[in-house]
Amino acid sequence: EMVVGAGGLRKRAMQVLAVLLCLSLPPSAAFYLHAGEREQKCLIEDVPGDTWVSGTFKIQQWDTGKLDFREPGPGLGMFVTVTTYNDEVLLSKLFGPEGTFYFTSYSPGEHIICLESNSTRFVSVGERRLDREEIFRMTSEDTNSNVLWWAFAQTLIFISVGVFQMKYLKDFFIAKKLV
Repeated sequence: EMVVGAGGLRKRAMQVLAVLLCLSLPPSAAFYLHAGEREQKCLIEDVPGDTWVSGTFKIQQWDTGKLDFREPGPGLGMFVTVTTYNDEVLLSKLFGPEGTFYFTSYSPGEHIICLESNSTRFVSVGERRLDREEIFRMTSEDTNSNVLWWAFAQTLIFISVGVFQMKYLKDFFIAKKLV
């Protein structure tokens, strides 16, 4: 015969309640992503059929001056797309800088969840860096244009020299009466 005191029963009941509570919570996963300007990041999740899925996100911009994250500027948002491997679109929506999206998986299998910022200023890199990139792009385009014209000029020079050499050799052979 075993005698259990009231304190022991209460402790055992709390343990059973804690296990039941843990088992009743839906499984979840958390992800932390870094993305650049208009860079799309996709997650592939194996989801059972007839399952309601939710995701929560918050956009923060990197401040290079403070070396820390800061709240995003106005107009910044996140475009969320959810598709199946059969290219069936379950969700395609533009959200603000913070939000929660929901979708239902009607069939089991892998689902592709893609997140993309709607702004070209997603990563705060400073105006000077953008100016330097613009100057570099313009310099590269000018250089490519100059290389093209130089190649065209070289071709014309080679053709001209070839025509001159053929005419000179023909006149030489005629003068020497070899032809």
